[in-house]
Amino acid sequence: QVQLVESGGGSVQSGGSLRLSCAASGYTYSSYCMGWFRQAPGKEREGVAFIERYGSLKYRSSVKGRFTVSKDNAKNTLYLQMDNLDVEDTAMYYCAADSTLLSVVIGTVDPSIFEFWGQGTQVTVSS
Repeated sequence: QVQLVESGGGSVQSGGSLRLSCAASGYTYSSYCMGWFRQAPGKEREGVAFIERYGSLKYRSSVKGRFTVSKDNAKNTLYLQMDNLDVEDTAMYYCAADSTLLSVVIGTVDPSIFEFWGQGTQVTVSS
């Protein structure tokens, strides 16, 4: 059974940093398209950063240069390093993975096409 477990969320001040982790069990990360979504209260879930199936990285324009997505295949763990956080980054962050998806279009990626989801971790940025 595939499980994704996020950790690393918390509360920080604007300009601070957090690193989110997503540990997977039940499958091997190296063969999946995986990434991070976020959802703020009253807003739709949106794609943030992805590692496509063959390794290309995709970022939402608003996080480029501030967020870095990476993975450690040996640990089967996905990471999201978030630097220079802004209050607009406040949201519940979810990791997701899919075994058949090859690539994503960051602005229009549909969350419903991802097979597997973590439970979410809250990120709160205060000014």
